[in-house]
Amino acid sequence: MPRLGHLLKQAYLQFSGLTSAALEPLGITALEWAALVRFDEESLLSQAGLARLLGIDRTSMVALIDQLEQKGLVRRRRHRDDRRKNAVELTADGREVKKRAARLVDGCERQFLVALTKPDAQQLKTALHAVIEFNTQR
Repeated sequence: MPRLGHLLKQAYLQFSGLTSAALEPLGITALEWAALVRFDEESLLSQAGLARLLGIDRTSMVALIDQLEQKGLVRRRRHRDDRRKNAVELTADGREVKKRAARLVDGCERQFLVALTKPDAQQLKTALHAVIEFNTQR
């Protein structure tokens, strides 16, 4: 059996390829999709906060938000609790693209996990979530 790191990387590459192809007609990347989801889930999330959640550096985060803003999917505004920070929120177009993308990504997930039974697919997701949460809290 291959090592865990190799398995995770191969799974990521395969799933990433599926989602990238599915999201292309919407004009967004998988990273942009992840940002849209996070901005929608956590109101007043700062740019720095999102960079930490997505595991990218601040410079890349600024460029990512610039791209999303140019596409009309997000807007920046002063953070209500700290005027030194920018909060980023979805626009109406951003919410619509996020909704359409969610359906596409759900289809990719079903396609990717088709080799597993529904209980096994759920168990895999639950186990990965538990490992991620445990290691995040260390």
